[in-house]
Amino acid sequence: QVQLIESGGGSVQAGDSLRLSCVYSGGAYVMGWFRQSPGQERDFVACITWNTDRTFYADSVKGRFTISRDNAKNTVYLQMNSLKPEDTAAYYCAPVIRYNGVWKPNFGEMDSWGQGTQVTVSS
Repeated sequence: QVQLIESGGGSVQAGDSLRLSCVYSGGAYVMGWFRQSPGQERDFVACITWNTDRTFYADSVKGRFTISRDNAKNTVYLQMNSLKPEDTAAYYCAPVIRYNGVWKPNFGEMDSWGQGTQVTVSS
């Protein structure tokens, strides 16, 4: 089962950038990012295939966020540019699976979520 450690969050102004990192314990997974605001469900943000040839994004972040990975370091990144207040959330990474056309966390490959990393964007 993969273990997950997220980092890189912070408090920034609208329009600023942040880069999140997630170290995972290995495996040839499609890896993704999710985010959750207080009182909201945890939503898909982006994912990337193991050989990095395909990426997928939620409509709300297309053109602003870029997901990448370094398999030698077992690390997946999320570069977030042009941040908006509505991007404020706790961000989590996970192995993902596509089910009924929707990207979902692959709970068959993970024991639990990591601790997440908080991103706060002020206007």
